[in-house]
Parts: sequence; structure tokens; C-alpha cells
Amino acid sequence: MTSGESPVYSFVLPAHNEEMNLATMAERLKVVGEQLDGEFEIVWVNDGSTDKTGELLDKMAAADQRIRPVHFSRNFGHMAALTAGLEMARATGAVICMDSDGQHPPELIPQMVGQWQAGADIVQTVRLPTAAEGVVKRVSSRAFYRILNLLGDIDVPEGAADFRLMDRQVVDALNGLPEQVRFIRGLVHWVGFNRQYLPYEAVPRLGGKTKYSFFKMLRFAFAGITSFSTRPLRLSFLMATAVTLAAAVYGAYVLFCYFSGKPLTPGWTSMLFVIMILGGAQLFAIGIASEYLARMFVEQKRRPVYLIRKKRDIAR
Repeated sequence: MTSGESPVYSFVLPAHNEEMNLATMAERLKVVGEQLDGEFEIVWVNDGSTDKTGELLDKMAAADQRIRPVHFSRNFGHMAALTAGLEMARATGAVICMDSDGQHPPELIPQMVGQWQAGADIVQTVRLPTAAEGVVKRVSSRAFYRILNLLGDIDVPEGAADFRLMDRQVVDALNGLPEQVRFIRGLVHWVGFNRQYLPYEAVPRLGGKTKYSFFKMLRFAFAGITSFSTRPLRLSFLMATAVTLAAAVYGAYVLFCYFSGKPLTPGWTSMLFVIMILGGAQLFAIGIASEYLARMFVEQKRRPVYLIRKKRDIAR
């Protein structure tokens, strides 16, 4: 690729403390990229790594002009890193997003490109369940997608990963969206376009540990649901309505017993039971409203999704 020439393909990879995997992934991506019908670049987003990830990326970029590292000023998170990579990608044809840990096999890229050349605007990989995932991982993943599709206004297939190919037009549409808190997995489905699915089996990480703890996955799930649905707000209203109707029925029963002379057994149990139902419903409704209020608070501040400490110059 000559100086100033735009590549046909961009590979976008977020990286947070992935020093053990960079060299292997770079070699695999180069082998795959050289099989394609056009020039390629590798946009590697260093998401505030504290190991030697940044140093290794700079060394690889110095040795190969097709590698373009972008270094964040701190850890902004996986979605911010993907956002930066999409905005930095110069591809004129298609952009392929994937993780740096090797669980998204680069060897699938030629097949993805083939589907794109056949007319697909988005080639979305779908992870197949494997025994290596474990019961907790499979159950939590299945629950996440079912709840997201039940409450959300999008239809994301179970196992849809952030390993996908997108046409340049799709990337431009995503880059034009104004969200500050970005759930890219949902945004890709929201923008529409012609989509094809490609099943794959995730392989074990090349090295290191996963960066998604249980609580991070929980926050990720909340972000997805609150980004694409107002149904939880309506659910809280329905629950409040149901509790109010139940209280009204109970009140009518008490009045009936009082005027008919039917004795009522006094006691703290029934009173506490009613208080707990009402209090629980109110707290649930307040909690859901607070999630949306927090999202509005973040969006209204209009802070940048990420900050760049340095990046590899485009000009060569």
C-alpha cells in the first residue's frame, strides 16, 4: 500500500492488556489479509493497557506500515475502543471487527468477504454453543439475548458476537449516530441493511484472562436493554397498576368484612406483607426509572466517547 492510498479492508481490534496475543494475531491477520483481493490495514486500539501492549503495537507498526495503533489516554472500555476503531478505519470496501484474544478466528474473514461480495452489507458471526463454555456461561448468555429481544426493540440472534464485517456505508451510518453510551451490538442491528449470518465455533483464548467479569457483563446487559427499549418503564407502570388494583381489592374486602360484621384477624403479618409488596413495587419502578435517568445524564453531558493519547500517523 503506497503513501496516502486507502485500503480496501480494515481490521479493527480493541486490545486491553493483550501483550501475549498481539504477535500471533498480527501474523494470522497478515496471512488472511494477503489472501484478499485488495490492500488491508490493521487498526489496533490500545484501550489504556497497563502491560506492554502499547509498546508492542508501536514496534509492530514501525515494522509494518499496515498496522496502525491508536492509544487511549486511559481505559474507556470495549465499546469505546470499537467506536474509535470504526472512526479511524480508512477502508473503502469493508471493515471487519474482532477481538484480540484469538477467540474470533481470522481464518473466517475470506468467507465473510465472500458473503459481502455476494451482496451482504453486514456479515454477522454467530457463536455456536460449545461444551468448553461451561453451564454458567451458556445459561447467562442465553438469558441475556432472550431478555434483550423480549424487552428491546431489536432482534439480536443468540450468540451474535462483535466479530462482524460491515460495508463502508454501514460504518458511515454507525459513525454518524450521536449516542455517547454505545451498545454497538444493538446499533448494528438497529441501522438495518442487508444482513447475513455466519455460524462459528469460538476457540480458547491464545493467552491471558477474559476482561469481562460477571458484573461487567451485567452492566453490559443493562446498557443493551436500556439503549433499545422503553418497555421496562412500561413494565414498572404495569406492576404499579397491578399492585394498586390488588390493594383496592383488598381494601374492598376489608370494608365488606367491616360492614357485614365478619371478623378480621388482626396481626402484623398481613400488614408487613402488604407493606413489602408496595415497597418492593415502588423501589423496582424507581430503580428502572433511575437507569434511564442515569443514561440521560450521561448523554446530556456530551463528553467524548474516548480520548486519544497518540496514534500512528496515516501519512507514510
